[in-house]
Amino acid sequence: MENRGSVSPLRSRRAKLLAGVVALGAAGALTVQTLVPSQMAQAEPVRVDAAAPADFSDVVRTVSPAVVSVRVKQAAEPRMMNFNGGNGFEEFFKGMPDGHPFERFFRDFGGRGGEEGRNERRSPRQYGMSQGSGFFISKDGFVVTNHHVIDRGTEFTVIDKNGDEYNATLIGSDKRTDLALLKVESGEDFTYVDFADDAPNVGEWTVAIGNPFGLGGSVTAGIVSARGRDIGAGPYDDFIQIDAPVNRGNSGGPAFNMNGEVIGVNAAIFSPSGGNVGIAFAIPASTAQDVIMELKNDGKVVRGWLGVQIQNVTDDIAESLGLDEARGAIVAEAQENSPAEKAGLRSGDTILAVDGTNVEGPRDLSKIVAAYEPDTKVDVTIWRDGKEQDISVTLGRLQEQQQVSEAVEPPVDDTKTTLDDLGLVVTTKAEAGLEGDGVVIAEIDPDGPAAEKRLATGDVILEVAGMKVETADDVLKALEKAENDGRKAVLFRIETDNTTRFVALPMNLA
Repeated sequence: MENRGSVSPLRSRRAKLLAGVVALGAAGALTVQTLVPSQMAQAEPVRVDAAAPADFSDVVRTVSPAVVSVRVKQAAEPRMMNFNGGNGFEEFFKGMPDGHPFERFFRDFGGRGGEEGRNERRSPRQYGMSQGSGFFISKDGFVVTNHHVIDRGTEFTVIDKNGDEYNATLIGSDKRTDLALLKVESGEDFTYVDFADDAPNVGEWTVAIGNPFGLGGSVTAGIVSARGRDIGAGPYDDFIQIDAPVNRGNSGGPAFNMNGEVIGVNAAIFSPSGGNVGIAFAIPASTAQDVIMELKNDGKVVRGWLGVQIQNVTDDIAESLGLDEARGAIVAEAQENSPAEKAGLRSGDTILAVDGTNVEGPRDLSKIVAAYEPDTKVDVTIWRDGKEQDISVTLGRLQEQQQVSEAVEPPVDDTKTTLDDLGLVVTTKAEAGLEGDGVVIAEIDPDGPAAEKRLATGDVILEVAGMKVETADDVLKALEKAENDGRKAVLFRIETDNTTRFVALPMNLA
């Protein structure tokens, strides 16, 4: 049995070594070269002398009067009650004898024996109620919330911390960023909060206050767990991810920093179960502030419009274009009569910058263009024919049905093979009984590299390496040119169901 009062030889030796290292460090008489490897001084771990707040009560007490619940009355779509359309009632009463006790019930609701035209009735207009959160941003009653909270609303009620209710008017909303602005008309001054000027750092504390499940004034705390999240909610996704518990009803409520400033507007949660799992997303203050200002001034948000269908530039696409690195957004197609088409942008151009602001990808391009006013003239830097050039574009006005730029995800492209082994049989459009440009993929090897790249029979090859193709010989000539130019990949422009995309195939690889 071990004697706990004694020190083992191994522990004693280790203590002596440590003491020796400490002594060396203190004396400073020896250089690093004199130390044997086992005695080398190790780098100290990083440390931060910062204490977590004892509590959040000061922040909560200060800002909570500015946070409100938002109750929305929504008009429900009228429902058609049709009992002759095979919806269950018809089957239930089929074969019912005359004089059956339920005959009158069925007749009154438009079934057998009813008057003509009574077998389809419109139900009385119905209304639904939804609840969310919001917060005052001015003493005269402007309230920020989410678009999806007020969507289809006909009446809006703001309820403050004390339970006092105020009628509100919708000033405007923006579906693309999921923001809305309400106005309470009242003679009193409201406690309000301001947006933070600086973006939060990952790891900062944040406090969320809102109306989850109708429980107004609920407070939760956590940290900023990530920034710049794209969750597929819209073209301008740039969410702050927080781990403060947020649930249904928190939508539209604020996320605060420790100075009581709004760092984001809570808008969405990630939840396989429908409840909180510790991942929530907030619209950044920088985005919210700009959008809300436009809603306040004009009641709507006006954005610039370029009018291009674009996709990411992958490494192999960059190689096929001769770009030094994967950057920018490649134009799959310029929309008809769009500012891009009028300015001369065309398929295969890669947009690298707008007025000197670098474009990292499709999402960047959407946000950059949207920030401009319509009719603004901008210089678009593109990569075309192996070199950069600037094209002047006068932006249009983005309408509801339009997109600043539509991002098209390219197919996964991991094939490592030669172009001679694509596994394709192509034919001319005339031979396929079609009109227009390009060659048609007539057959495809399901186990070949082209199939792996999601090319399919019936797809049309419009261009290869920037050259239009009309025959199989045209395709071969384009491949030969790309090889002679030393390209390791070649770009195919593919049309599928009137939608175009680019697929880069690697060359000269076994």
